[in-house]
Amino acid sequence: MKRRNLLVTAAATVSAVWLSSYLTRRARVMTTSNPEKFEVNKTEEEWRQTLTPEQFRVLRKHGTERAGTSPLDKNYAKGTYVCAGCGQPLFTAETKFNSGTGWPSFYAPIEGAIATSVDKSFFMTRVEVHCSRCGGHLGHVFNDGPAPTGKRYCMNGVAMEFTSQA
Repeated sequence: MKRRNLLVTAAATVSAVWLSSYLTRRARVMTTSNPEKFEVNKTEEEWRQTLTPEQFRVLRKHGTERAGTSPLDKNYAKGTYVCAGCGQPLFTAETKFNSGTGWPSFYAPIEGAIATSVDKSFFMTRVEVHCSRCGGHLGHVFNDGPAPTGKRYCMNGVAMEFTSQA
């Protein structure tokens, strides 16, 4: 019995060390790198002053809002979805569709509005979507969307604001 306890304790310790290393490495990797390559550059404190805490967590720290919490998910009015960080137009209402995921989804961005990078967090590889103007994290893109692109840009509603078309 003592040997079993020793093995369980050793396995738990190794797992805890590995998980701690993985999570701290992820935090370093997921922080937007090379901010000087973006047109809009602010210090972390300046971002904190201009964004809500939830917007800061998603846009600047690569967080994800809880599914089904964004009013933008069920918004189908005519207009444009812009970056909550810098105001850059990202998606038009014409490209929005109901994916059933609980997040606003689009099949195509406005040309030049987004940039992508590889996200290898949470034991999977995904394509992360950023605002091309300020580098803010918007969400991820998947290959299970509707025609004509077959893409599903699954965006955090808190990372965007909606401007209606008059």
